[in-house]
Amino acid sequence: MANRSAKIDQKADLIWAIADKLTGVYKPHEYGEVILPLTVIRRFDCILSDTKDAVLAKYEEVKNLPMKDVLLRKASGFDFYNTSKYTFERLMADPDNIEDNFKDYLNGFSENVRDIIEKFKFDGHITTMANKDILYIVLKEFTTERANLHPSEISNLEMGYIFEEIIRRFSEAHNEDAGQHYTPREVIQLMVNILFYDDNDILSGNNVAKTIYDPACGTGGMLSVAEEYLHSLNASTELVSFGQEINDQTFAICKADMLIKGNNADFIKDGNTLSDDQFKGQTFDYILSNPPFGREWKNEKAKIEEEAKLGFGGRFGAGLPAASDGQMLFLMTAISKMKDISQGGSRIAIIHNGSPLFTGDAGSGPSDIRKYILENDLLEAIIALPNDIFYNTGIATYIWVLSNKKAGTVREGKVQLINANGLYEKRRKALGNKRNDITELQIADITKIYGDFVENEISKIFDNADFGYTKITVERPIVGEDGKPILKKGKPEADSSLRDTENVPLKEDIQEYFKREVLPFAPDAWIDTKKSKVGYEIPFTRYFYKYEAPKPSEEIMAEILELEKELSGSLEEVFR
Repeated sequence: MANRSAKIDQKADLIWAIADKLTGVYKPHEYGEVILPLTVIRRFDCILSDTKDAVLAKYEEVKNLPMKDVLLRKASGFDFYNTSKYTFERLMADPDNIEDNFKDYLNGFSENVRDIIEKFKFDGHITTMANKDILYIVLKEFTTERANLHPSEISNLEMGYIFEEIIRRFSEAHNEDAGQHYTPREVIQLMVNILFYDDNDILSGNNVAKTIYDPACGTGGMLSVAEEYLHSLNASTELVSFGQEINDQTFAICKADMLIKGNNADFIKDGNTLSDDQFKGQTFDYILSNPPFGREWKNEKAKIEEEAKLGFGGRFGAGLPAASDGQMLFLMTAISKMKDISQGGSRIAIIHNGSPLFTGDAGSGPSDIRKYILENDLLEAIIALPNDIFYNTGIATYIWVLSNKKAGTVREGKVQLINANGLYEKRRKALGNKRNDITELQIADITKIYGDFVENEISKIFDNADFGYTKITVERPIVGEDGKPILKKGKPEADSSLRDTENVPLKEDIQEYFKREVLPFAPDAWIDTKKSKVGYEIPFTRYFYKYEAPKPSEEIMAEILELEKELSGSLEEVFR
């Protein structure tokens, strides 16, 4: 793993160094707009090099036939091809006509690759570089050994890592949200471990095909790691990847990556998942995602509210979160894509920050979404990750694990909370906000804790109902001048200024709670049952809180006196 990492970093360094040739024409934050598409195109060029001449010969034979696309794919050995006489190397023979020849070369690609290049909005850059006399120089750099991206040199998986590393550098130079596109590999590995844990169907079956979906797939890192891991467990199982991505550039890379690996790139769709679901009505065996958190969905509001009116005929029947944060919309999208248990059911691993655990009071959208998840017994586990594990945020993050296959297992009616917050290793060098890594050993430990499903210091098991409560409204009467309650239709009239609420745990009897907690302090109070609402929250940190006794007062006093001494010495220096 360490060797692979060094190789990827080295290759990414060399490719990124080509950006030096762009200095003066482009600003540093624009380098990626040229380097990214050229890296993708060069990769296609290297892959097709071995069958290039066979494709050209076949093209002469079949160029007027309606079936030519199928025949040319067969000749290239891939789902894509290029019918231009040029390659990157052959372009070098004619520096004077580099712009026209390079455009001819790009137009020679099959339609699926041209679609990818178009998404990069690369055409304008070709003209800019040609006008500034750097197009030939930059393309020449991509023909050197440093930019050799032939599959014999760089595997498909390594190429995926290189794409992501270049994107990360581009995002940093752009002062952009690198985390939009990039989830640390060790986090994905942990999610995938848990997603496939003990799944005999895929681990032992021969020639089984399963589907996996990511509603915010970025460059496809999660899908790639899932596929790699599954093949390491059982090479005969096929994992068919589906994903949707809103950012044109990352969509282009994800689609390119799928095409390069021989996957069906048509299953990677572009567009806004929340307002334009490209997989309406489809369900999948596995769903995993790291959706954006803390991002508002005001622009998609009309479409989302329209779908919410369909109830469970759409994705958002359980409720809508606040318009300032759309992450629970992705959670509900994932749930809506679960296969019915009669079709084998589904499992989900999705990353959230702390907000979906507890925001929103009883009756609010977020609480109702939690209520739906828990009352339908969909939540298996929540795992708290270490802080400073992501590139773009240091805040607390959690993996939610959901399944509709809990019935009849030890997990039925239960939720496991795992506090893996302390399981990390400090990085030698920070990458953005990423100061910590989860090691292979720690990934194995967390997976085992999840799989063992027993309580220990960092694993606690609860009933679904432990997270629920009834919010009751406690009323007190308006008291007249004679000190007696004022009646209306024979009943005491409520004094809104004295109105209060209490959260009664679902496992407690409401009347018993009321007698014990309210009546001793307000004997004239009553519950307005019409206003009672059931809510759910998961106060994760409270369950793992450890009391630390404060320092003895003598110790604190000694520290204060020591500080005073230091301070008075400093002041003497100042006023000398």
